[in-house]
Amino acid sequence: MITVLVVDDSATVRRVITEGLNRTKDIRVVGAAPDPYVARESIMALAPDVITLDVEMPRMDGISFLAKLMQYRPQAVVVISSLTPAGSQEAMRAYRLGAAEVLCKPGSAYDVADAVPRLARAIRAAAAARIRAPRSSSLPEIAKTPLRTQALSRTSDQVLALGASTGGTEALRELLAGLPGDSPGTIIVQHMPPLFTASFAQSLDRTSRLHVSEAHGGEPLLPGLAYVAPGGHHLAVVRTGAHYQVELRDGPEIHFQRPAVDIAFLSAAKAAGANAVGVLLTGMGQDGAAGLKAMRDAGAHTIAQDEASCVVFGMPKAAIDCGAACEVAGLAAMPERIAAAFRRRLTHHLATEPS
Repeated sequence: MITVLVVDDSATVRRVITEGLNRTKDIRVVGAAPDPYVARESIMALAPDVITLDVEMPRMDGISFLAKLMQYRPQAVVVISSLTPAGSQEAMRAYRLGAAEVLCKPGSAYDVADAVPRLARAIRAAAAARIRAPRSSSLPEIAKTPLRTQALSRTSDQVLALGASTGGTEALRELLAGLPGDSPGTIIVQHMPPLFTASFAQSLDRTSRLHVSEAHGGEPLLPGLAYVAPGGHHLAVVRTGAHYQVELRDGPEIHFQRPAVDIAFLSAAKAAGANAVGVLLTGMGQDGAAGLKAMRDAGAHTIAQDEASCVVFGMPKAAIDCGAACEVAGLAAMPERIAAAFRRRLTHHLATEPS
């Protein structure tokens, strides 16, 4: 049984969340607090497995409390933030501080009941997460080199596909920071609500040599460019003539997610085949496993993150178990493993190219 402490200044929200979560088979709310000061005492007394934490509260805001909590008592936390530009910036800070998941706050207290199933899934992911204290220093901002108009024509037919969920925001930041600025065109699927993905793309752009932006659909996949799937839309790779481009799709959620990693990986397998590298990072559930298997079957090189470096080993484990991964690697080794895979592909291409 997963025990939960609900921290929210609204008595109505506390009641609705408590009643909704207590109807699940595996989650029980053991306490509720109206502000961080009461929450601190409740944490010491109740030792909950997971805390749900509202951002906007009196006396101390949720982000400030999260910073103190993760410094002195690292804890599985699901942050609930407003779906606004300011809220999306708070969400990015919450991830960097160590929040396992960040959800959108419903429009009113009475919409909370409809959001309880998604909250329950986030709580399960948080309970399974390997919680670590945040790093003392963040990744430095990286100056970009201008994109060349004829950038690496020999690698423009290659695609890098990355997928992640719980723990993925920081894993992706670390991975992209290690990739060279002329890496093949890259697609990124991180399970995240709408609007938050724009801020996430901006945060990746600041610490990566790649030019990272949220996808809008129709963008060409060229070396040095990376596109983040927007929350609420699936992202796919399609072939147009001699090049690839990004396509956004509606449609039902896959594995309770939109965007889903499987959609992106399956499209990369179909469009790029052996010209792609697929990487499945930390996350809860099975999203991406079938897609990564399709990529491997199509000739792509596929990599799954190892258990030791994952926050949650669920998605990579599912991929490994079904034979989808050509190799398993730690996060720190990922940039070189990816570069090596593309070098092998380029060497093979040059060896077989007509003279």
